[in-house]
Amino acid sequence: MIPQKNRFSEANDWDEPEEEVFQALSKEEMTALQASNAVKHPRLSPWRVLAAQVVLTALSMVIWSIFGEPVGVSLYTQSAFLGGLISVLPSTLFLIRLELAKKTQILNPGGYLAALVSGEFIKIVVTSMLFLGVAFLIPGVLWVPLLVTYVLAIKCVWLAWLWR
Repeated sequence: MIPQKNRFSEANDWDEPEEEVFQALSKEEMTALQASNAVKHPRLSPWRVLAAQVVLTALSMVIWSIFGEPVGVSLYTQSAFLGGLISVLPSTLFLIRLELAKKTQILNPGGYLAALVSGEFIKIVVTSMLFLGVAFLIPGVLWVPLLVTYVLAIKCVWLAWLWR
């Protein structure tokens, strides 16, 4: 069988690609474009995400306190607090690491990337240590409220997108 040309494409489609046209913007045009994009898409502050994690942890503690024997501070509430703490504390350390690196970002751009990677490593290690510490050092912890609050606090970034 003899191969045939694709009848849906032109013969010169692959031969000479069309050149893209770029328009150089003046400084005033670029400033106006940046200002219009800033209004359409405001920046999402990581500190707002952290505040949302704290609020969601408190809300989860209130909801889990209903299940406790004495309504109020019970083992359910304490377990929910630990789940929120395991989420909030490493995130706080990560943000502090990035804020410290922002000051030297202009002098050393590679340092900011290193701070991002090391901050994420610190976050993973601290989270693992907190989970192990809770598992071995706190007897009788209720894992369902702890893990539910932890997952809700981790997924709090989705709530922060609604604020935009």
